[in-house]
Amino acid sequence: MRQLSEYINNDFKPFPSTETVAEIQDFFADVSYSHFPIIENGTYIGSVSAVDAETFETTKPISDYRYTLEGFFVRTTINWLDILEVFARHSANIVPILDDTNKYVGYYEITDIIKFLNETPFLKEAGAIIIVEKPTSDYSMSQISQIVESNNGKLLGVFVSEANAEKVQVTIKTTVGGINEIIQSFRRYNYEIISEHHEDDYLNTLKERSEYLDKYLNI
Repeated sequence: MRQLSEYINNDFKPFPSTETVAEIQDFFADVSYSHFPIIENGTYIGSVSAVDAETFETTKPISDYRYTLEGFFVRTTINWLDILEVFARHSANIVPILDDTNKYVGYYEITDIIKFLNETPFLKEAGAIIIVEKPTSDYSMSQISQIVESNNGKLLGVFVSEANAEKVQVTIKTTVGGINEIIQSFRRYNYEIISEHHEDDYLNTLKERSEYLDKYLNI
């Protein structure tokens, strides 16, 4: 699997703060980027939005619109989950990268991070997805792991996929095999199973009883 640092991009250089709005507008017309970084005396000062740039006066330098620049970035040492969070939080498809000394290094593109994600065991390895739900005050990641592993499953990934003040949904990916036992264990610990599974004996039994009742009522 490739290292995340291999996806650092420098195909386009950041704009200096002296660049005219007209040049930046032309750039955005040729690419599909939502933002692009601006530097001043070699220091990153923020990213200009493609949408905002369309409203600026073409003859002015971008420095006249410094107040509109968005200051988001990531460090070279960041993990891919945190990078995805930055992409999502700023509705961006490009994120500038700075090193620990705040030197501009390059940028990540969302398409490259998705490629990296596709190479992780969470997506690449064969397995089963189980989505469970429980009151926010009552769920436990350690308990979820224990339930899976005590039924001879191996976790490939687990994350909170939805949450509010009352309930939390957790998405789990586990190796195939023993899925029904895992599901029944979750129910015994009062987790609601949100995902559907062909292996779910409990639901299959309910379905069979429902079908039998329907036939009986239609006699």
